[in-house]
Amino acid sequence: MSSTLFRTKKVEQSILDTEEPEHALKKSLSALDLTVFGVGVIIGTGIFVLTGTVAKNNAGPATALAFVAAGVACALAALCYAEFASTVPVAGSAYTFSYASLGELPAWIIGWDLVLEFALGTAVVAVGWSGYIQSLMDNAGWSMPAALGSREGADVFGFDILAAALVLVLTAILVIGMKLSARITSVVVAIKVTVVLVVIVAGAFLIEGKNYDPFIPKEKPVEAGASLDSPLIQLMFGWAPSNFGVMGIFTAASVVFFAFIGFDVVATAAEETKNPQRDMPRGILGSLVICTTLYVLVSIVVTGMQHYSQLSVDAPLADAFKATGHPWYAGFISFGAAVGLTTVCMILLLGQTRVFFAMSRDGLLPRFFSRVHPRFKTPHRPTILLGVIIAVLAGFTPLTELAALVNIGTLFAFVVVAIGVIILRKSRPDLPRSFRTPWVPVIPILSVCASLWLMINLPAETWVRFAIWMAAGFLVYFLYGRNHSLLARREAGEEQPSAGGGTA
Repeated sequence: MSSTLFRTKKVEQSILDTEEPEHALKKSLSALDLTVFGVGVIIGTGIFVLTGTVAKNNAGPATALAFVAAGVACALAALCYAEFASTVPVAGSAYTFSYASLGELPAWIIGWDLVLEFALGTAVVAVGWSGYIQSLMDNAGWSMPAALGSREGADVFGFDILAAALVLVLTAILVIGMKLSARITSVVVAIKVTVVLVVIVAGAFLIEGKNYDPFIPKEKPVEAGASLDSPLIQLMFGWAPSNFGVMGIFTAASVVFFAFIGFDVVATAAEETKNPQRDMPRGILGSLVICTTLYVLVSIVVTGMQHYSQLSVDAPLADAFKATGHPWYAGFISFGAAVGLTTVCMILLLGQTRVFFAMSRDGLLPRFFSRVHPRFKTPHRPTILLGVIIAVLAGFTPLTELAALVNIGTLFAFVVVAIGVIILRKSRPDLPRSFRTPWVPVIPILSVCASLWLMINLPAETWVRFAIWMAAGFLVYFLYGRNHSLLARREAGEEQPSAGGGTA
């Protein structure tokens, strides 16, 4: 049994499977498109909220160093993703990489993990977007009926129609085509980056040197017993760590790390890239470098504008401008945050549908979902199915207790990809690699250690829920996936491999 559970799918066969007309995605993306996708999904609520939270709770002005530390941890994983995405340019990201290096069961586990991660991530972001829109509507004197704008803890049962509508609209855009998605993302990302640049440039003229003293705080800056808990931190973690000094920087890094989540989604679009061997590494690493630079600059500016002990934990950037007598910027920032979340939601939804599509094409999920649209050449069936499910989740379900699963799922994927790089280097040294992760196995091992360390910082409840979801995944695999695996059927001679290929 162990030989069947850990059978691997040859890279050559994975690539050949993408050429079957009924299961082939349209190649339309460039390196610029991928970079825009990366920036679009990385820059979200994190930069607009986490900066104030970790500055007050942990690092003070040294929050910039926390972003650097988190960026380094992400860079280690990004180097591993870049090698895999350029070597195995197939939809599915970590799922496909695992199938080629670790085997079918590990691939199923990581694919099952990614489906949950992206689904909950999309729903959580959609709810956050709805909150921003309702806030802007309130400022304009409009208000949503309680039954159509439900929120966590509300005493009126309702359906968050704005969150659900956003998911359904983005689902339609993704069905129509990747190029349209890329164009819309480019416009929205331009607005979002403009907002961040305005914060940096305008805020630089409002910096006061005294606000950087002390640069690394050694103790709690506010009265004992005061709550510094941000709703976002509670949503993502269920806790708000409060260390200071040098260790506070590393604790802050474990928090702001989640402002970087999303660059791995770029790898799910490898199959739809014109020249993935060249463009995937550029898109993954380029978007990460751009976002890390912007994050560091924003944190330096905002902690220079207002003393870290006085920063808001809900809207630090906007409130810092209010505190310095520039309320117009506050509204501009809130608008940019609301607009920017649309791309985060769309790209997370994109990533999930591509993983689902890849698993379906391999037979681990019903093959019905692996047929592309005859005109648009997109995986319309899983896109519509998952879009409707997520719209219902975003509309009805309180997601506070589930959102931390997004974080642990991402880190788990990082660990698997890093291990996969080491294994594939040894098992298939002959594979052409247009991009090679440097210093293997040192870089992948460091990536594993960094990811595990951040996972340890998550609460025990998150681990329990993650284990339950994984147990459900094992059940589905042994009841359906293992018996319907296309690779298993090919090995048994029940189905011929794609033209020019062989069984793994």
